[in-house]
This record gives sequence, structure tokens and C-alpha cells, in this order.
Amino acid sequence: MPPVLDARNLRKSFGSLTAVSDVSFTVGAGELVGLLGPNGAGKSTTVGMIAGILPPDAGEVRINGQALRGDTDLAKASIGLVPQDLALFDELPARENLRFFGALYGLAGAALEATIASSLAFVGLADRARDKVKTFSGGMKRRLNLAAGLLHDPQLVLLDEPTVGIDPQSRNAIFDNLEALRARGKSLVYTTHYMEEAERLCDRIVIVDHGRVIANDTVRGLYGLLPASRRLSVELRGEAGPGLVDALRALPAAASAEVADGVLSVALDDLAAGAPAVLSLLQQRGVAYDHVVSERGDLETVFLTLTGRTLRD
Repeated sequence: MPPVLDARNLRKSFGSLTAVSDVSFTVGAGELVGLLGPNGAGKSTTVGMIAGILPPDAGEVRINGQALRGDTDLAKASIGLVPQDLALFDELPARENLRFFGALYGLAGAALEATIASSLAFVGLADRARDKVKTFSGGMKRRLNLAAGLLHDPQLVLLDEPTVGIDPQSRNAIFDNLEALRARGKSLVYTTHYMEEAERLCDRIVIVDHGRVIANDTVRGLYGLLPASRRLSVELRGEAGPGLVDALRALPAAASAEVADGVLSVALDDLAAGAPAVLSLLQQRGVAYDHVVSERGDLETVFLTLTGRTLRD
């Protein structure tokens, strides 16, 4: 069986600016794939091409093996888009908003009313169906935005930063919705700047930068790209003393070492072998300390290692 989504060598330019230069990845049935990258990396442009909103300059998008050609019936039937910018009418009640969007998908009559009711119940807004959207909180609007993208029961759902600016309760409600969709066999592409969201939700993560895919793996697989898998932090009681950092960097298991604000931080390839060596060296040099803790590398560390720390405004 072909993947639900197969994005192949996508390229898109706007004048002299190349927003996406070569992006390829797949999404299988029941798979939630995170699409991560710094500002301007090409994420939203990629989502636009997958949704059929933006025509690629090169490459193609295939849905269940069938080539997508613009905003066609295939795109409308197979793809649900939950955009970053809220696509709602504030002066209309929630139900009327969904009636409008359902009509765009060709839904009408009893079928439309049934899917509106089920979509509102799914996102926890059944009791607010008659209320105008302008009375909704930010989290409620985000959940209604999600409901609008699910009306036609799409196989592939594209979510462009669906939790921006909402409270933790609404965020967790959306997480529950997405996990329920995945359990139903839906395929999801999820863009976010929140690394903890991607770690919790995603089966696989695609990182793009400067319009290209620079990593494509599970979260555990991405940890393997770090120069060291563990970090040992030691709260020093006094000064580190001359030459300590250089001596630590020379240890076989140490990838790096630094001292900042009274905390010694050592990146280790092997915690079991490296931690005793670090503490032994501190003892030999008479360096006193109060607290020791080890930390695993996280997705944010991987992301910054691959894309750098330079601001992307």
C-alpha cells in the first residue's frame, strides 16, 4: 500500500526567495508526523503545497498514490487543513460557522447536520453550538477551528501550529483529540514551535531548515544526532579553579565541559563511565560541590544542534 501522503522533492520560490528548495517525506496511515523548523524554514509553504493551496514549482504531492494537482476534488475530499490563522466568523454561532465550511466540502442536509453535531461533540463544544464565536476563549476558537477541518472526515489532517496562544487545558484537550484521530487511523502532519508537544505526540519528526529536510526520524532516533546523550550538572560550592574545564574536556567520555553561574556542565557520551570519572577528578583537585544531577538530551537540544542558535526573525 502506498503511504497516505508522499511529498516528493517539493520546491517553491517567491520571486528571488526560495522558500522550499527540496522537501520530501511520507506519512503512513495512523501516523502523526511533526514538521519542525525555525521561522522562515519553509514549514507553512510546505503545508500549503500539500494542501493544494500553493502549486509547487517542482516536485509533487501524492495522496494514497494519486498525484495531487492543485485545489481539486481529491484535495478537498482527502485533506483537512487546520490553519495557524483562525478561519472563523466571529459574528456567527459555532454551528453556523461549521455549516458554512461544510458547504464548501459539498456537504448538505442531514449528513451535514450529523457531522456538525459529531464534530462539536468531538472537540467539547456541543453545549456552545448556538453561541457566537466572538464570545469564545482562544482555546475554544482553536478547537472549533479543528472541528471545521474535520467535517468531511479526511484521511490526512494538516495542522499548522494549532495550539498557539491557548491555555494548558485547551492544549491538552487538542492533544487528546489528535491522539484519538491517530487511533482511528487518520494521518496527521503537525507543525509546532513547542518541542515538548512534538516529543509527546509525534511518531516521527521531520526537521526542515532553509527549505530542506535536515533530519527525519523518531524522537529516539534524533537523540542519536546529539554529540552526547547525557549531561552531568554539578553545583559547585566555590570556584572551579584553573585548568579544571580543560582537564574535564580531556576525559575520554566527555564531549564538552563548561562552567556558568557556579554550575559545572559536562556532556557525556557514556554516563556510567563518565560520571565517576568527572567526580573523581573533582575530588582529586579538591573542588567541593553540593548537588549532582544527570539530564538526558531533549528534542530542543537536538533542534538547536541542527539549526543553530541564531535568531530567525
